[in-house]
Amino acid sequence: MSLLPKSRRALLAFLHDVAMAALSFAIALFLRLGEAILQYEPQLMVVYGAVFTGIAAVVFLLTGLYRGIWRYASLPDLFNIARAATLTELIFLPVMFFFTRLETLPRSTLLIDWLVLIALLGGPRLAYRLFKDRGFGRILERDRGQRVPVLLVSTKEGADTFIRETVRDRNAVYRVVGMLSDTPSRVGRQIYGVPVLGTIDALEAVVADLDRRGRRPQKLVLAAQNLGGAEVRRLLDRADALAIPLARLPRLTEFRQDLEDPLRAALESARPIALEDLLGRPQAVLDREAMARLIGGRRILVTGAGGTIGSELARQIAALGPSRLILVDNGEFLLYAINSELGERCPELAIRPILGDVRDRGRIESIIIGEDPQIVFHAAALKHVPMVEGNPIEGVLTNVIGTRNVAEAARAHGVGLVVMISTDKAVNPASVMGATKRLAESFCQALDLTEARRPAQAIGTRFVTVRFGNVLGSTGSVVPLFTRQLAAGGPLTVTHPEVSRFFMTVREAVELVLEASATQPAPDLADADGAVRGKIFVLDMGEPVRIVDLARQMIRLAGLRPERDIEIRFIGLRPGEKLQEALFHTAEAPAPTSNPALRLAAPRTADYAVLARSIDELEEQARAGHEARVLALLERLVPEYRRAGAEDRGSAAAAM
Repeated sequence: MSLLPKSRRALLAFLHDVAMAALSFAIALFLRLGEAILQYEPQLMVVYGAVFTGIAAVVFLLTGLYRGIWRYASLPDLFNIARAATLTELIFLPVMFFFTRLETLPRSTLLIDWLVLIALLGGPRLAYRLFKDRGFGRILERDRGQRVPVLLVSTKEGADTFIRETVRDRNAVYRVVGMLSDTPSRVGRQIYGVPVLGTIDALEAVVADLDRRGRRPQKLVLAAQNLGGAEVRRLLDRADALAIPLARLPRLTEFRQDLEDPLRAALESARPIALEDLLGRPQAVLDREAMARLIGGRRILVTGAGGTIGSELARQIAALGPSRLILVDNGEFLLYAINSELGERCPELAIRPILGDVRDRGRIESIIIGEDPQIVFHAAALKHVPMVEGNPIEGVLTNVIGTRNVAEAARAHGVGLVVMISTDKAVNPASVMGATKRLAESFCQALDLTEARRPAQAIGTRFVTVRFGNVLGSTGSVVPLFTRQLAAGGPLTVTHPEVSRFFMTVREAVELVLEASATQPAPDLADADGAVRGKIFVLDMGEPVRIVDLARQMIRLAGLRPERDIEIRFIGLRPGEKLQEALFHTAEAPAPTSNPALRLAAPRTADYAVLARSIDELEEQARAGHEARVLALLERLVPEYRRAGAEDRGSAAAAM
């Protein structure tokens, strides 16, 4: 097998190195002898030079000098050159000593030749690399490996830490080629030797300048955590136009606690901008101590524990140190999944998974009696609007009767606090799902006011209702739908160009549910605050998001172009859907709380005894399968609810 390089460029590099070996020997002799070199016999010098060059050529081929590429020459290549030069000298010395005893060649010539040979082999490589990279700094950077060049957006918060770690860590994934500042006063300054090249508004000009200098960033990394959703969306648009992906540094609160080096994990996980980043709400300030006091050491029961909200509730509650966590769900696999996950995460926690349906009053009562929870989080519900619209009796049995079963069993058996999860679709409902959740809200309000009228010395049950909008990525929601449609190549189906919804991440929603719960004094710790009895906590959902904008953003985050690579198709509103949702009824004047992310709504209330009798009738009709009667009762019990086509039916009746 031939040792000669296969490619033309590698062969040229080999010929170059052989020539440099011959030249190095002549230069070394001249440096050692000076003008005395003219007194030496030319034939002898030619023999020495030829033998040295031949040995060097063989050594160069055997040591693999031509596996590297001059364009990316670095310290490892220099080490290979030094090794090859050393071997050449070590082989040349005994060979020539054997034949000539080196009587006419000064021994120091070999040391000089070693240095000259390294310089002549390494110098051209370095010069070529400098020419291609247009600077010396990048040589040092590449010596630490092929890193991803990034432009850091914002000089505040985690920027200095990110730069320091990329400079210090030889194995870091990224190298920062520059920064964009939030304020003009920082332009021209440096952080750990990395220059601030301009303001965020100058993004395009800075990228163009870096491109001309051969330092174009392959990624923009957003360090600022306080940018609003609109600002992040504009930045994403600009990055998209430049064909540079946008990523962000994780927040400190997102570092996994069990990692030995969370900072290193953060550096390696600068991740693409996610949908939740585009929502742009600042993180709510949470009273985690109050949440820990509420949950710590208590027996907690979660209904619907396998669902999106229920499972996240279970995770966050488990982290707060309850004495026992009871998980109730009627779905075997969902219950198995969350039980297995928590068992691995919290092996020391007592967890009790129970298969049970909230619509079964006897089953729920037996669970409450047997487990004796101190706090119940009621997340079990049917939530998919078109599905409930097509199965109204099931919606009533789960969302209304199920809530009543849980609430009354908890009240009857001394549970201190019941937290009911509601939805923005309960405000001016246009669907069966929304109407059933509004009726569930009313029932819990009525119970809470009834319990508030107990004598001061009596220990009653607190009922807290928390209302919020859509959760990003929840089962049956638009985000998983769009994800599936994207994977299939489109189109993405949107009901209407103007349809919009409130969105929140499941983590945010559950944190605020716990925050709202913690604002209520635990029954065995303090007296209840009558100012909030019978009211509903509403989470600050920020500004509503148009679904078509969400579709476009998901397409772009996938690296594709809306309407060019992936079609967006409008299919019309489905039964029970509204164009826009609201978090407050027009008659519900929102009141502030101590936490800006939580507000109180005070919707109309009903007498518990009257409402209980009406729900008894509703249950009777539902279990008998009388759908028309169930819907009529629902309209009577929720005056704001208007079924699609109800106005047309009323007009037709009036005309008869």
